[in-house]
Amino acid sequence: MAVSIEDIKKLRAMTGAGLADVKKALTEAEGDFDKAKDLLRERGLAIAAKRSDRETSNGCVLVKNVDGFAATLALKCETDFVANGKDFIQLTSDILDAAIAAKAHTLDEVKELVLADGQKVQDAVTHRSGITGEKMELDGYHVLEGANIEIYDHMGKHTLCTMVQLNKNLPEAGHKIAMQVAAMKPVALDEASVPQSVKDEELKVAIEKTKEEQVEKAVFNAIKKAGINANLVDSDDHIESNIAKGWLTREDADKAREIRATVAAEKAANLPEQMIQNIAKGRMAKFFKDNCLVDQEFQFGDGDKASVNEWLKHQDKEAAIVAYTRFTLASE
Repeated sequence: MAVSIEDIKKLRAMTGAGLADVKKALTEAEGDFDKAKDLLRERGLAIAAKRSDRETSNGCVLVKNVDGFAATLALKCETDFVANGKDFIQLTSDILDAAIAAKAHTLDEVKELVLADGQKVQDAVTHRSGITGEKMELDGYHVLEGANIEIYDHMGKHTLCTMVQLNKNLPEAGHKIAMQVAAMKPVALDEASVPQSVKDEELKVAIEKTKEEQVEKAVFNAIKKAGINANLVDSDDHIESNIAKGWLTREDADKAREIRATVAAEKAANLPEQMIQNIAKGRMAKFFKDNCLVDQEFQFGDGDKASVNEWLKHQDKEAAIVAYTRFTLASE
């Protein structure tokens, strides 16, 4: 049957589907709007299933704070073209509004919410997937509750959002710390908040790196003492290249290899354990300084070298960071 342009416009306004898809659905449904909407929904399900193994590295991340309930939410897709679309951003915003209104605490709760148009959130995402032809999925839902929460959408690009909660009403300070969180990517609020598994892994890496450096230092000094330029024999590739260039004799190369093998083995077997532990602890201290929010060097002060916590205390002696969240779709 012939489908009128008025009907096409009406269904398109109701569903947001493309012109060709709406016309095809109405034609197959013989003008029945409910049936046509079901057909469009089925197309969305088919596309979602077909593209289930695709990577969703783009999307839209939004953050809002309404009456002491703040949340970030990401709706992910395959391309930045879709991510930057007005309808895609609006859907993300609608879902976040519904989540905040319901004070949802988990992503599973969010997916079960019903939007203003009567669609369940997960169905709305699937439907939009059918319209764009891309895989879509919800992710990155985080919540903070209470007073003194500041939110930040980095550069207004909807790819990186942060939330920071203080124990006092200091909006400007909270906003700057939210910017700090975006820029410096802390892994935890403070040393006590770093998961023990992360501490254990970092300490293991620190110990191994310290041992490698001590062995390499001994080898370097031994080769230098033998009258050979240690910088010319730091790897097999460099050795062969430097021989070819005439910068190194084969005799010195063989001698350097022998020194490296014997000195490395001897030094590795006789490393002073206490020294290794002390150096590794120093590396751990630097890890905490670089990765714990309160200990990081504050990036938005007046040029001094204060930590985040020190800077905050200058704003108010009793001020402290209660909690923070950070979510991004960007590659870092």
